[in-house]
Amino acid sequence: MKLVSWNVNGLRAVLNKGFMEFFNEIDADVVCLQETKMQPGQVELDMPGYYQYFHSGERKGYSSTAVFTKKEPLNISYDFENEVDHPKEGRVMTLEFDDYYLVNAYVPNSKEKLARLDYRMFFEDELRNHLLKLNEKKPVVYCGDLNVAKEEIDLKNPASNHFNPGFSDEERQKMRDLLASGFVDTYRTLYPEKAEYSWWSYRFNARMKNIGWRIDYFIVSERLMQHVTDSRILGEVMGSDHCPVVLEMNL
Repeated sequence: MKLVSWNVNGLRAVLNKGFMEFFNEIDADVVCLQETKMQPGQVELDMPGYYQYFHSGERKGYSSTAVFTKKEPLNISYDFENEVDHPKEGRVMTLEFDDYYLVNAYVPNSKEKLARLDYRMFFEDELRNHLLKLNEKKPVVYCGDLNVAKEEIDLKNPASNHFNPGFSDEERQKMRDLLASGFVDTYRTLYPEKAEYSWWSYRFNARMKNIGWRIDYFIVSERLMQHVTDSRILGEVMGSDHCPVVLEMNL
């Protein structure tokens, strides 16, 4: 089976930049999107053979997620049990299938000068607890724009970005904590020395110069890693400031 994750930075915008051509060509079993910036009813997609699920934030043109899947999930839920303490930004979707849970997430950016770091830390703890609870029942595939480059190999200029959002010590430690609790970064496990990126700033011709960050992931329960056959970054696919990432499994 093949799963795709992509921060499209506006689904309506990327529809005009070849999204459906990519979607049809990749022929994935599941496609997870982040930052769709969508409200209900703003677009109708012609996707024969796919179930379509959208999770929209309250604020128009901001955040939000979507999942398109060939197989109907047994159950689908949104965000966390403790929704009182979270703004409604459409960031987390959980789909239950026969053999695994799929969690699609758009993790909050900590913002300039780490202005939103406290909330980011709270969100990370809630998400890790959510994943651990799911993992007790079935193995988990966790994907999305996780807004963190875990190690120096995961971004072009680590020294100059040390205290910037996405590469702060606090954010990197939360990712390490997650991986230490029974999960695996599929790409880095398969390609420990490979330096590829999934996001590039729109400024300074960063993508053309390949000055990027790897902040989009497929993370799986440790017991699922034996079924993973590949984890790829499709840097050649345009249309967003992110590119898609792909997980292939025998499951």
